[in-house]
Amino acid sequence: MLSVIVPTLNAEAGLPRTLAPLVPAAADGLVRQVVITDGGSTDATVMIADETGCDLVSAPRGRGTQLAAGARHARADWLLFLHADTTLDEGWIREASAFIEATEAKGRDRAAVFRFRLDDYGFKPWLLERLVAFRCALFAMPYGDQGLLISRRLYDEIGGYRPVPLMEDVDLVRRIGRRRLAFLRTAAVTSPERYRREGYFRRMARNLGCLTLYFLRVPPRVIVRLYG
Repeated sequence: MLSVIVPTLNAEAGLPRTLAPLVPAAADGLVRQVVITDGGSTDATVMIADETGCDLVSAPRGRGTQLAAGARHARADWLLFLHADTTLDEGWIREASAFIEATEAKGRDRAAVFRFRLDDYGFKPWLLERLVAFRCALFAMPYGDQGLLISRRLYDEIGGYRPVPLMEDVDLVRRIGRRRLAFLRTAAVTSPERYRREGYFRRMARNLGCLTLYFLRVPPRVIVRLYG
């Protein structure tokens, strides 16, 4: 029923945690395939993918390119895109299954994302989670770290992920549109490493700057040079 696509680049630290919640889903028959699209890892990422029975696809580095390559390799009628530092919380199997069943029963193609949560405690992560919730409620604009559950038919209809170096998630969500996007209650729990390393407020300002430049129609290849 479901192919899971995970783009990786030197993801050995977080990949086992990302894959763990998929095991009971495979036992339940929900997950039929896990595709790791690797952008040239030099750590143990490829070994982890091989030892856990994932399909391994090599692709040029870049999330947009890697996600598109993984989707081409996927065999199921539904696709679930996950970042390699994101773990789906307990209850995701039940909620994802219910969403798929309801969508197919209504005969309407829709997509869904999970609720953003950081694997961290304190005021700064709490504030970021609230700001993300506000952005999603106001603009219906989740990022890729919230995952994306989408039917193959809708994915193909809107043209899939484009091979852009940055903002590939926003680009795709805008083509899906608010009316075809659902927000699930289950959390996608993301590693706080980037925020801890760069500083929460600096990273938040960086993300906002990228989004602003994107909506000002600055090409993603320029944005990635400014904020890479």
